Amino acid sequence: MYDWSDPRRRTDADAWIHARVAELGAVLTGEIEQPHRRAWSTVLRVPTDRGTLWFKANPRAKAYEAAVVELLAERRPDAVPGLLAVDRRRGWLLMTDGGTRLRELVEAERDLGRWLDVLPRYARLQLDLAPDRDALLAAGAPDRRLERLPGLYRELLAGLDWLPAEQLDRLRRLVGWVDTSCATLARLGVRETIQHDDLHDGQVFVRDGDYLFFDWGDACVTHPFLTMAVTLEGVLSWGLDDVAGSVDVTPFRDAYLEPFATVADPAELTAGLAIALRLGWLSRALDQQGTGEALGGADDHREAIAVRLRMFLAVLP
Repeated sequence: MYDWSDPRRRTDADAWIHARVAELGAVLTGEIEQPHRRAWSTVLRVPTDRGTLWFKANPRAKAYEAAVVELLAERRPDAVPGLLAVDRRRGWLLMTDGGTRLRELVEAERDLGRWLDVLPRYARLQLDLAPDRDALLAAGAPDRRLERLPGLYRELLAGLDWLPAEQLDRLRRLVGWVDTSCATLARLGVRETIQHDDLHDGQVFVRDGDYLFFDWGDACVTHPFLTMAVTLEGVLSWGLDDVAGSVDVTPFRDAYLEPFATVADPAELTAGLAIALRLGWLSRALDQQGTGEALGGADDHREAIAVRLRMFLAVLP
């Protein structure tokens, strides 16, 4: 794995950034800074005479983000930060500044109302990328389509012997539920497409009145509704003061579903979303499993998997 805590690892990245900035006809106006560093990725701030640019790198297991963002920028350049350069092989991106994070705006305004604009915009992005499903898969986006999800669930269960026995037993009893639920959701007729898989207020930026979606490193191809597990249950339901269940998410749910109204009637969409909320946490667990494997099966990812699975089990028998 590429260790971004080692200063020597910056040499190639800095050289690549310098070359790309020069190709753009821009000039660096200061030192490249590293405000974000994780075991699995890094973000570098690049000051230039054309404004601040941002470099992002992923581990090999998630290098597909570069190709996914390239496709998003081609189809919907208005919905992602401006893409300036890509290295698909290494999973490197150079982008324009995205503006202000939604998180800071929500905290300053003490109002969740912006999400009512963000969610239908995101839904339309998903609808627009549905014809590119095969291209997304070819680019390396994980394949969690509904036809594959039951098998992935069984594979996940096979490696969970470290979980408490009671929790593992509950998960095993839900194999049939996952089979049936995936089949039910598929019958809804909504096309599978890009699914961000971690859409929270730190992944949405506001610039010049537009909402831009960032950090597609966890994205996969599956039913679009699975996104709402994190957004509705993991973010919005907690409200402004981080209190579980303090907000009625119904208006936000309906805002997200509105662009899908041409596919099915509202009652069917609502029922499908209820299923997707549970399956969305399964998708998150699978993502954490993949990240843990890429990092050598670190114990902290076991806990992350367990948390997502507890959310998956919520309100289920």
